[in-house]
Amino acid sequence: MKRNLHLLMIDPQNDFCDLPDSYCPTDPVSRQPLRPTLPVPGAHQDMLRLATLINRGRAGLSAISVTLDSHHRFDIAHPGFWLAADGAAVTPFTEISAADVRAHKFQPRHPAALPLVLNYLDRLEAAGRYKLMVWPVHCEIGSWGNSVHADVRAAYNQWEDAALGMVAKLAKGSNPWTEHYSAVQAEVPDADDPDTQFNFKFVRTLAEADRIYVAGEAGSHCVKATVEHIADYFEQEYGADALRKLVLVTDCISPVNGFAAQYHDFLAAMSARGVQLLPSTEVLAELLDNASRPVADAVETA
Repeated sequence: MKRNLHLLMIDPQNDFCDLPDSYCPTDPVSRQPLRPTLPVPGAHQDMLRLATLINRGRAGLSAISVTLDSHHRFDIAHPGFWLAADGAAVTPFTEISAADVRAHKFQPRHPAALPLVLNYLDRLEAAGRYKLMVWPVHCEIGSWGNSVHADVRAAYNQWEDAALGMVAKLAKGSNPWTEHYSAVQAEVPDADDPDTQFNFKFVRTLAEADRIYVAGEAGSHCVKATVEHIADYFEQEYGADALRKLVLVTDCISPVNGFAAQYHDFLAAMSARGVQLLPSTEVLAELLDNASRPVADAVETA
């Protein structure tokens, strides 16, 4: 009998891919090539392997979901939000703590935001998962960088046509006052913004699957945060054995440059909890096997 096999793609977007020149169109305003703003080394090849997996294994896939990092230019994790003590701009990849702000090392450009910022940083650091990182402006809503890698989108479009189905698309990150690495919950949920709170509906949909294959970018941040949240919920609600449903497609995920250690620690921690680590070739074998199975058991006749 066919199994329910769900592919979850985390942020397979242009801004996260180290795209070759042929994938970078010309900006009609500046007349310069558009470039990814936060390219992850190896991500383009990850996406080509992911597209191949979808194309070759599409008949075995029951469902596909894609998450989309979607930010405003004004965002607590973007450079334009901040000023250094001397009034200089804050450069990307600067880490900012609550202590830094209280010491006036960094300040929000909008002075009225200071109480909100301190409350956020205190709560973020108390959670113990991350400290605030200033990233380059990336995945700006409506931009080319916000769009899905062309090969991946073409592949899942063909799945939609063949399956008469719809790829579920989940945007995250539009609240400028909290970071939103995880696809299912912001780092500091906002009580007044349901989109930042835990997405029970989506995670319970994933739980209905026999396997959830996870691919995308980046393994050190958004993939990591998403899978940690899902794994914690699965274990709490369904028991530790439920984590075996989760499969990290290891050759379709890469870490942000400089964060490889965090990524490998994440893989080791997930494997120890029962999450499966498989290359796309082994996932493809499972999809092809599923494609060959009957939709339902035959009804016996007398």
